[in-house]
Amino acid sequence: MLCRFTLIPDGGVLVYQGLRGDTYEKALLSFGINPDAALIFFCGRSLPQDKTIEEEEVEVFLTSSRG
Repeated sequence: MLCRFTLIPDGGVLVYQGLRGDTYEKALLSFGINPDAALIFFCGRSLPQDKTIEEEEVEVFLTSSRG
């Protein structure tokens, strides 16, 4: 399962290759991004971090520095 993460505001792109059942929180942590400092959106709709990844591409709004 692949999901493309576009980081806002810097425009960076990360590709997460995980296992079925992985959550957005697990993906963010794998990139070294603090889940408490990120908001995830798909088609303008906010997604909870404990949601299983099903979308192919999401936007991640970083509210502070990584880590």
